Amino acid sequence: MAVSKHILLIIGGGIAAYKAAELIRLIKKSGMTVRCVLTESGAQFVTPMTLAALSENEVHTTLWSLKDETEMGHIQLSREADLIVICPATANLLAKMVGGIADDLATTLLLATDAPVLAVPAMNVRMWQHAATQRNIAQLRSDGIMVMHPDEGDMACGEYGPGRLPEPESVMREIVNCLSGETGVHGQNELGPNPLDGQPAFAPNQHRPLRGKHVLVTAGPTHEPIDPVRYIANRSSGRQGFAIAAAAADAGARVTLVAGPVHLPTPAGVMRIDVETAVEMEQAVHDALPADVAIMVAAVADWRADSQSGQKIKKDGAAPATLKLTENPDILAGLARHEQRPALLIGFAAETEKIAEHAKAKLEKKSCDWIVANDVSGPIGESVMGGTDNSVHIVTGTGTEIWERLPKMEVARRLIAKIGEELA
Repeated sequence: MAVSKHILLIIGGGIAAYKAAELIRLIKKSGMTVRCVLTESGAQFVTPMTLAALSENEVHTTLWSLKDETEMGHIQLSREADLIVICPATANLLAKMVGGIADDLATTLLLATDAPVLAVPAMNVRMWQHAATQRNIAQLRSDGIMVMHPDEGDMACGEYGPGRLPEPESVMREIVNCLSGETGVHGQNELGPNPLDGQPAFAPNQHRPLRGKHVLVTAGPTHEPIDPVRYIANRSSGRQGFAIAAAAADAGARVTLVAGPVHLPTPAGVMRIDVETAVEMEQAVHDALPADVAIMVAAVADWRADSQSGQKIKKDGAAPATLKLTENPDILAGLARHEQRPALLIGFAAETEKIAEHAKAKLEKKSCDWIVANDVSGPIGESVMGGTDNSVHIVTGTGTEIWERLPKMEVARRLIAKIGEELA
């Protein structure tokens, strides 16, 4: 890394602000220079004197400093940076960035800059998981802002979950990646350790192939009630769909994820809509339109009970109760006929035999553009359904690609890259 790189570090409010001191030390140790902007709330946790001593530069705290505006105006301060890092980035700061609000020095700099920006969120777990914060993360990614995932762990408030500021060493690695044009900005995510770590992923602007696009993803099973305690379902875990949603967000897309009943945290930057039945999923999909790309990963139950019992059906020693079934709506085929059909419509097919043959038939029958066929045969513990790996056939109008067994996050990354090439 060249020694001439200049980092502008914006320190937001929050108990995690104390970690900025160690980050400054690491930046200096790498041979880069660092200037600090301390927000009013950040100054409640760390002092300008501490930051000035560590950075060996004046710390900027206000938009209204006559001296600063004479010698180092806020526009010049933003222009000289090779990278602006917001650490910690509070929910309030992220929301202001989305709205283009410029009511203090930090937000004015962010609105005035054309330098790349890396946001490192830190906040309470409930604040991080709130729909408003996730919408803001999605919009920032779409705007080309790089956003790290927070770590998961114990909070200062006593709660546990995602929202902790990543350790300074992790942030420093991301800074180096940003300046070298290689960034995953995903860190440790909800689907386990990120297999993209250490590999070139989607960098800002020209390397974010889905920037400005709306991607609609369905994931997980559906549960079709029989009575208050029983339902028809399958073994889908939702992991592949959630991985695809995360990869699409990393690629700069605005992502809507319609999820069946699964126990997976929402990927950062993704708008999640929870449903239970196929009928609810179909309605949520239609409500989310228009979309540029739709990736129908969910394993939707083919049938549902014709009528649902209001009470638990009891065994009475006689013959088993007859269960009359009715067919569920075909969400994929219906979307293909919809007046707001996405430009690229991709279906998934869970198959146990003749994978390519069945996938080609489904491609024609559903009138979609691609079919991604999973081989879900094998013992329960080793099957794609519920597992962490996947092997797929990508069937299009021009041929078939076979991807041997890979981690689901890697399948997602490759699929999103292929989608980016197709749209380009």
